[in-house]
Amino acid sequence: MKHTTTIELVNRKDMFLAEAGVMKPEDVRRITVDNAVVDTGATRLSLPKPLIEELGLTPIGRTRARTTNGIVNRLIYSEVRFTVLERAGTLEITELPSNVPALVGHIVLEMLDLCVDIRKGLIYNPDHDDEWIEDQL
Repeated sequence: MKHTTTIELVNRKDMFLAEAGVMKPEDVRRITVDNAVVDTGATRLSLPKPLIEELGLTPIGRTRARTTNGIVNRLIYSEVRFTVLERAGTLEITELPSNVPALVGHIVLEMLDLCVDIRKGLIYNPDHDDEWIEDQL
């Protein structure tokens, strides 16, 4: 069963520039993706190229990823601040082809203490009574 979620994304570089007074807060690039696929088989937060361009992210490296079509090379882009179910974090973005939906991987779920319920979809971790408990290293 495919589960989706709404995820808000903000360009972190823009946020820093706005905080420093270099750019206006209203010019910070941000988008909301209403049907991001919650993919527990995915690792990272991954976006199709058009969304990456809309956010104005910059390439910072490469990675290899295992997909249903085999191992592929992917570009890694600068960091975004993301919000899911009122919980937020920051991550670099992995590029996806334009015809693939945004993917919310297990790192995001772990960071935000969320899990997938087969009937309800994405939920707060029930083992923590809806309280956000972060793993500490």
